[in-house]
Amino acid sequence: MEKTSFKTIAENRKARHEYFILASYEAGIELVGTEVKSIRRGGINLKDSWCSIDDGELWVKGMHISPYDHGNIFNRDPMRVRKLLLHKKQIMQLLGKVKQEGLTLIPISVYFKGSMVKVQVGLCKGKKLHDKRDDMAARAAQRDIERAVKERNH
Repeated sequence: MEKTSFKTIAENRKARHEYFILASYEAGIELVGTEVKSIRRGGINLKDSWCSIDDGELWVKGMHISPYDHGNIFNRDPMRVRKLLLHKKQIMQLLGKVKQEGLTLIPISVYFKGSMVKVQVGLCKGKKLHDKRDDMAARAAQRDIERAVKERNH
């Protein structure tokens, strides 16, 4: 039994605020060496990134990976479009859902699984303003409950 280590590098908190995440998929990502070194140092930003399916392939766009400090001519464009690796059947399944139901593909997090960089891609539905307000009210209520319990125990 092999134990694989997980180390989260970056999370897309904005995605959790803006969308309902209906399903998530683990995908590999095509990177060059200096990008992996930069990711190990935490030089990645998922804030305004999204995924699209073009010609039966899954691509992540808007993901910023900072240039590696000690890289030279091998550094690539920080905002370049990168290919995500999923099985063809999964990509076709996602394409059907995106086209029919009007859903969106958003990278939720980037993490190391062993020595491999993986991207968690979420199949998402946009939240309306009242949904966001409901979430914020629920979080505030939960905080108030926890605060009251903590004060009562002390």
